[in-house]
Amino acid sequence: MRLLLDTSVLIELVEERLSERVREQLLSADAELHVSVASLWEIAIKFRLGKLALEVPLTRLPELVETMGLELLAIEASHVLAAVDPEPATRDPFDRLLLAQCVVENLNIVTIDRHLAAHPLSWRPA
Repeated sequence: MRLLLDTSVLIELVEERLSERVREQLLSADAELHVSVASLWEIAIKFRLGKLALEVPLTRLPELVETMGLELLAIEASHVLAAVDPEPATRDPFDRLLLAQCVVENLNIVTIDRHLAAHPLSWRPA
């Protein structure tokens, strides 16, 4: 199972606020977990605007992602040019980019965002 964590799920995982059931499923041996550089970018913006408090310093996020066994996914031209079908119910450019990365990289998105949860690319825990 190849999964891309959306920004809110990444924050919950890093801050250790994710439910134990979901955390176990995500960190299972058959799950290949990815984090987009776009999520780090979004976190940095929200942190600097004072809209997000973090326990971890921003500069340590990439290292923490790797330490947790998550694969960092760079933003490629193919990601920003990919069409997502069906169109997502959100205009948020970060959400749209994450879905496009899912299309190109054959991933499903792990999200708690109500705009993305109903999308066919959304992963649903067992």
